[in-house]
Amino acid sequence: MQANKEFHLHDVVEMKKQHPCGTNAWKVIRVGADIRIKCEGCGHSVMIPRREFEKKMKKVLVHHEEQ
Repeated sequence: MQANKEFHLHDVVEMKKQHPCGTNAWKVIRVGADIRIKCEGCGHSVMIPRREFEKKMKKVLVHHEEQ
């Protein structure tokens, strides 16, 4: 069984693969059928289907309430 992969809007998550700019941290900026995430290093944003996002996400680094 997988670890809890619950995420919310504005959480910072770690993805399995590193972004070319050198960071793994992404901020969730849109939640729906598709998830839009923004790179914390360079600011590049990507929209990917929820199913693909849940497969590629490793863990939540920072919950929005903690910021």
